[in-house]
Amino acid sequence: MTEHELIAALQQNKSDAFGELVERYKDQIVSTCFNFVHNQADAEDLAQEVFIEVFKAIERFRGDASISTWLYRIAINKSLNFVKKHKRLRWIRNLQTAFSSDEKAQEVPDAKTADPHADLEQSERVRVLTNAIDSLAENQKIAFNLSKFEGLSYKEIAKVMGTSVPAVESLLNRAKKALQNKLHSYYKNQI
Repeated sequence: MTEHELIAALQQNKSDAFGELVERYKDQIVSTCFNFVHNQADAEDLAQEVFIEVFKAIERFRGDASISTWLYRIAINKSLNFVKKHKRLRWIRNLQTAFSSDEKAQEVPDAKTADPHADLEQSERVRVLTNAIDSLAENQKIAFNLSKFEGLSYKEIAKVMGTSVPAVESLLNRAKKALQNKLHSYYKNQI
């Protein structure tokens, strides 16, 4: 089924069309949400909200852009709204995750194959990078996540963000410079 056929089927409320839409775009939408909220369960919940919104609003879809662009835009908006609402509680959730008592957290790694020091260093690098990305200006963070984590082209990012390709290039350059400064400052202070 082509994208145009899928949109027509969705607008005609054909039952198989919505399942096709979810199957086709579920992984990308969950991934997009995850890149903003950093929690798999929240990302999956947000993706579900994205598809519910699409189901309710499909009649209003004008087709000015591809359906994937529309889905990305909804996913980004929902994710940013979620982050704004839950910003104060996010650090509590991260602490709870770090000290959770689930089985994975209690597993003891095999001493012959695991390097706890390397794992700890890798976790710290991921935490520092995630915090640096989260501290970017909103448009820079959106452009950066779509480029680096979703693999979208500058043209696709421009469509999702409703801006021009040169504006996307500028946002990405500023994001990279900001990240370099933040990471350089962090690692300089660690020495």
